[in-house]
Amino acid sequence: MQWDALRHLDQNPGASLHLLAQLTFQSDQAFGTLAGRMIENGLIERVASPGRAAHHRLTEKGYQLRRAGEHVVDRVLAHSFSRLTPTQLATFDKLLIRLLSAPDLT
Repeated sequence: MQWDALRHLDQNPGASLHLLAQLTFQSDQAFGTLAGRMIENGLIERVASPGRAAHHRLTEKGYQLRRAGEHVVDRVLAHSFSRLTPTQLATFDKLLIRLLSAPDLT
């Protein structure tokens, strides 16, 4: 959970807590609680921003943890998809892109 939050914060500098909650599939309240714990652990810090929205950024410790987690995820994904041929991986990639770009029907 924390790694995903760190990843999204790194990819979306200056994002509001509301946007980060949406990106990590959490409620605003749940993400706010998570952000509080991450601040206490020195992984992120609040930054001054205009208006009332709270904005955060990774600390060096948070960045290092995100990078370490990225290596773990890369190894897991490589292992998980190692049985697919390059052609099968390309097809899978195309199908995922198609699914993710489909209009929201809700």
